[in-house]
Amino acid sequence: MTGRHEPARIGDRVEDIDTPALLLDLDAFERNLQRMATYAASVPVRLRPHAKTHRSAAIAQAQIALGGVGQCCQKVGEAEALVRAGVRDVLVSNEVVDLRKLRRLAVLAKEATVSLCFDAAESVDAAGQAACEAGVEFGALVEIDLGMWRCGVAPGEAAAALAQRIDATAGLRFLGLQAYEGKAQHLQSHAERVDAIEAAADAVRASVAAIERAGLRCRVIGGGGTGTYRLEGGSSLWTELQCGSYVFMDGEYAALSDIDGRPYADFEQSLFVLSSVMSMAGAGHVVVDAGLKAYTLEKGFPTVHGRPDLRLVAASDEHGTLALLAPDARDTLALGSKLRLVPSHCDPTVNLYGSYVCVRDGRVEALWPIFERGASS
Repeated sequence: MTGRHEPARIGDRVEDIDTPALLLDLDAFERNLQRMATYAASVPVRLRPHAKTHRSAAIAQAQIALGGVGQCCQKVGEAEALVRAGVRDVLVSNEVVDLRKLRRLAVLAKEATVSLCFDAAESVDAAGQAACEAGVEFGALVEIDLGMWRCGVAPGEAAAALAQRIDATAGLRFLGLQAYEGKAQHLQSHAERVDAIEAAADAVRASVAAIERAGLRCRVIGGGGTGTYRLEGGSSLWTELQCGSYVFMDGEYAALSDIDGRPYADFEQSLFVLSSVMSMAGAGHVVVDAGLKAYTLEKGFPTVHGRPDLRLVAASDEHGTLALLAPDARDTLALGSKLRLVPSHCDPTVNLYGSYVCVRDGRVEALWPIFERGASS
């Protein structure tokens, strides 16, 4: 047995790609990259895109080439892959508590700027120990809880107390705050998202004020996402945007409404699960070869791109069942017909694949590896 099977070769027609495959429309993808880069430069605010979305060296480098200051990620394994790929500024926008993991990050800090997030004094002490052992320094952000019921200390005095602990710890350099309002990203109406970010901004201001009273300064306030980036970016408060899904989009973001009530359309759908019709034997439905191992369902079923006459209504491990919603829908299909499915949630769908099949003008232009698949440590 030799290397992993690739679903296509450079130059193949889209119709000849082996399915299921993770398809990337390069034209739409590149327009998405440029739109976000242009926005960040116009505000201005620093752009630190989130690598947990794409897990790709090629995409990380494309984002940096357009002005990104680096990348953020969630896992130590992702940080290692990014630094191996030449990324020289990485924020692990998550708590790392295990000393073994912190020592791995300290090795990276010999080659790149590495920053971490904290919400506990014990983690601060452990990170300082790992940094001092290796003779390096970590940048350090205090993560504040903006109502996600996830990580983060309470805004205000608790944030200031942890900032002081960081400042007093050898091997760490206090930078500011991690202030990501994740639950706001998918609030359906623009007004709901505005309210959520205004509340987050109040929490950030209270934390900055408390930290300044303690004699420290916040040089970095990180956060923002694809659903709210214009709100954080235009706030004159956040200094770095950590958007990730904008490069691909997905069904959950497509369901948002904009300020005028129309569908959210800042970015284009560029990521698809390419599938093939494998059965037409049943009445009222057809079956494709993309099931639960080809996309995730925690945010709902994928939609069928450009086909309002088809709806994915059931999925098992290797099968997706599409209901025929128009009398002539079956007439437009044949065994082997290729259909593009739009994932409802792009990040965990990407995690199921080993590579992107990058296409332009109906042909495969590149195959980009996806690093650190699975529950990377």
